[in-house]
Amino acid sequence: MIRFNDVGKRYGDTPCLEGLDFSVAPGEFVTLIGPSGSGKTTILRLVMTLEQVSSGTIDIGGECLTHVRKGDKLIPAPEAHQRRVRRRIGMVFQQFNLFPHMTVLRNITEGPIRSLGQGREEAEVKALELLEMVGLQDKSNSKPGQLSGGQQQRVAIARALAMQPDILLLDEVTSALDPELVTGVLKLLADIAESTDLTFLCVTHEMRFARGVSDRVVVLDGGRVLEQGPPDQLFADPVEPRTREFLSAVLDREG
Repeated sequence: MIRFNDVGKRYGDTPCLEGLDFSVAPGEFVTLIGPSGSGKTTILRLVMTLEQVSSGTIDIGGECLTHVRKGDKLIPAPEAHQRRVRRRIGMVFQQFNLFPHMTVLRNITEGPIRSLGQGREEAEVKALELLEMVGLQDKSNSKPGQLSGGQQQRVAIARALAMQPDILLLDEVTSALDPELVTGVLKLLADIAESTDLTFLCVTHEMRFARGVSDRVVVLDGGRVLEQGPPDQLFADPVEPRTREFLSAVLDREG
């Protein structure tokens, strides 16, 4: 469903990602972990085309996201092509990015109406179903400022799902939440992963969540894949000393 082909990303002369090669299968839940500055969030931003690759290509569902063929050459894809391919992808950000002047219901329906061409009634019916799924069916007429951080993040998750994506990207979705709200949001995401065939690519510092929900964990360091594997194997017996060092530090912090 997602394929990174020798992807590089540079900011000026500074490399952020180098030679990135890995894929995510349909329906797989892959979590990216690693120290700050290892390139985790940049990977998600490249998939969302919030950033453009410096080298290599990214495929989504077998179609190239980043480039199109012109004759016998690959050239950078125009915005219209990227926008069309990107419709298969939803993203939930660290900051909830809700429209503060809109109600919860309108925050969820705006995208389907404008981008998917849904009628307002259809979009609202689906939005109310999603609000029930995330436990906020009584908040449809509230504004984001009237909600807690955890509630706002649940609305953001519902908004992403309303766009009917094949892929859901999760970028440190609990980092802006008070500690007592984290568990509920992580349980919601685990339930969604269990009950749908969505493909997930997740960046998180919550190691227990990564171990419990992931099909595969990818460890990044210095913009490269250090190692990857099933979570039980990787957490219990990592191959690379750098992985052992990183996990020891973060697991000690988690207690």
